[in-house]
Order: sequence, then structure tokens, then C-alpha cells
Amino acid sequence: MNAPLTQQELTEYDETGFLVRRGLFSGQEIDRLLESFHLLESKASSLTESALLDGAQFVMAPTGSQDLAIARVVWAGGGAPYLLSIGADERLTTPAMSLLGTKRLTQILNQAHFKRPGDGIAFDWHQDIEHRDKGGGTWQNIGQRGSYVQTILIIDSMDEASGPIEFIPGSQHWGRVRFTSGDDAGTSQHATPLIDPTHHASIPVIGQPGDVIFFGPYTAHMSKANTSDHYRRVLINGYATPGANHRVYPGAGLGRVLEH
Repeated sequence: MNAPLTQQELTEYDETGFLVRRGLFSGQEIDRLLESFHLLESKASSLTESALLDGAQFVMAPTGSQDLAIARVVWAGGGAPYLLSIGADERLTTPAMSLLGTKRLTQILNQAHFKRPGDGIAFDWHQDIEHRDKGGGTWQNIGQRGSYVQTILIIDSMDEASGPIEFIPGSQHWGRVRFTSGDDAGTSQHATPLIDPTHHASIPVIGQPGDVIFFGPYTAHMSKANTSDHYRRVLINGYATPGANHRVYPGAGLGRVLEH
């Protein structure tokens, strides 16, 4: 289960911009992950604003009722160390190494994302390169496939109603773009191309606890709000080719080098 990607998987990734490996983590491991998520939620229960606690950045957001609720925890392993250990697991790092063509990775993300039923948390269409490359030398593309791989470990059942992540297949070939509605497409004077995502077919990833999604920094994706009757939690870990990232991210574990 921690094997390098097969040629068929690499081809699928290169064609679509993402890949899913099913059942990588066991039910017992998911139970431990849920305990960590409960711990983070307990720590956030008394917060009235976003805050850095135990080396983890708790990001709070208004819910549908306007109450504050935990949206995500950046470098979640600072507040729940088991999550940091998962970030170093070979079931995540070995495929990432296959994609980046390297035997060493720099980990720059370890995030717990929460979506409660009806909390209204959603993410518009975007590419992760927006968050990696902030200009001013913060990012350098020095390797293959964008020098970055993001992984999403599914903690709860991810179905159509719970706000699954959706991808536009092949969008990784667009380069860096910005997203707009059809109403204002073409009005910007910026050099970065404008894309109307409604003109492109998207695929929602339906998954079960223990499944892992792998995708690159240029793959267009989004997720809608959770309208189901259950949580939709995921653990996100991100890995860069060593030397690509020059940003400073808040929290414990930033920039650790993983190799095996």
C-alpha cells in the first residue's frame, strides 16, 4: 500500500491532474484520526477569533448561524501530534516522491479541515499555486509536475451532499490562471488568463474514510458547502521538491525534510 505509483497511475495523473488511492488507511487509524480531530475541536471551542495555539494556527469562520466555528487548523500536528506523524507516513510520501521524481520532500502543509452539516464553509474554484507562489521569490518551480503534491486523506464519507472536492480534468495544463464568472470574463487587464469554470466539466471525488487524493498545484478544484447530516473532515498534507518553497508558514513542523 506504500508502493511507488505504477506507470498507469502516473499516466492517469498526467492526464487528469489528480489521482485517488483507495483504502490506504485502516478503520483503526481513522478512529485515531477522529480522536485527534475531536481534540482540535475541543481546543477551539473557547476561541472567539483565529489564534495560534501549541504551534497550530486555528482558523475560525462564521457558520450559517453566524456563530464562529473551526474551519481549519494549519499545522494541525502541533495541537494533535498524531496528525503530524501521518504527514510522514510512506503511504503519502512514497507516491508524492514518485510524482515529483525525488527521494526527498519538504513538507509545507499539515492541515485539518472541518465541514459541519450546514456550517456553510465552501471553497471557490482555485489552484493551489495561488497559495504557494505569492511573488517576490516565494516559490521556484525547480522540479517536475509543478514541484508540489497535495494529499487529502478522507476522514468521513465524502458524498455528493457533504461538499466533496471537485476537479476540472486536464486543468493542470492551463498554467497559472484566475477564475471568473461569465459576467466579467475578459474585463481584467492582468496578464494572467481568466477562466470561466462553468464552461468546463468537473468531477466530484466520492470517497470513503481512508481514501487519499493526490493532486498538483495547477489542478483547478473547489468544494461546495456540506448539506448532508454528517461531518466532512479531511487531513491535508502538502509536499514540495526541496528548494522550491521560500515562504514561511505558521505552525509546528514547517519545512521538515522527509526521506526514505
